[in-house]
Amino acid sequence: MIKYIPYYLLKPFVSLYFRIKFKPTVIGKENIPKKGPIILCGNHKHVHDQYNVMIVTPRLVHYMAKDEYFKGPHAWFYKLGQCIPVDRTIHDEIAKGKALEVLNRGEALGIFPEGTRNKTIGTDKEVDLLPFKFGAVSLAKKTNALIVPFGISGEYTGKDGKLTTRIGKPFSVEDMDLDKANKVLREKILKLMKNEEK
Repeated sequence: MIKYIPYYLLKPFVSLYFRIKFKPTVIGKENIPKKGPIILCGNHKHVHDQYNVMIVTPRLVHYMAKDEYFKGPHAWFYKLGQCIPVDRTIHDEIAKGKALEVLNRGEALGIFPEGTRNKTIGTDKEVDLLPFKFGAVSLAKKTNALIVPFGISGEYTGKDGKLTTRIGKPFSVEDMDLDKANKVLREKILKLMKNEEK
């Protein structure tokens, strides 16, 4: 699509900046299907989490992002990046509809099932993952999209931070109810974060 041209023009510069600044290691990029509807799902610890996956796939990934990003001085960046704004104060049917359109076109969608960044990290109430929302598994079930889990570990401090993303094998939730699908997704992401996924 013509409207995607700015994304592909912008991506090399964003990728170069991200690689130079954070020295990321990404393992398992071959697990991202080259075609067909997919939902990339991972843990959310930093505002730049999405780039760890985006830089290693030629596919355009439409990430769902809070609508505040589309109201500030950097709104143009998120619009060119083909992100989908989400109003987190409501059950945003407009955002859901746009996500369904992406998947029904056979494209790639990015969702952080925690729904927000995990701000417990580094506190005395730290947890590996916040409770998962059901959006990702629900969308996958409605569109027969495969879910591609990933887990991010390390810190965004450059080479010494050992920032590592492990991308797992895609899986289907077609034969699962939403509760089971969410539990399976959570377990896979946790194992990838801890390098325990086989």
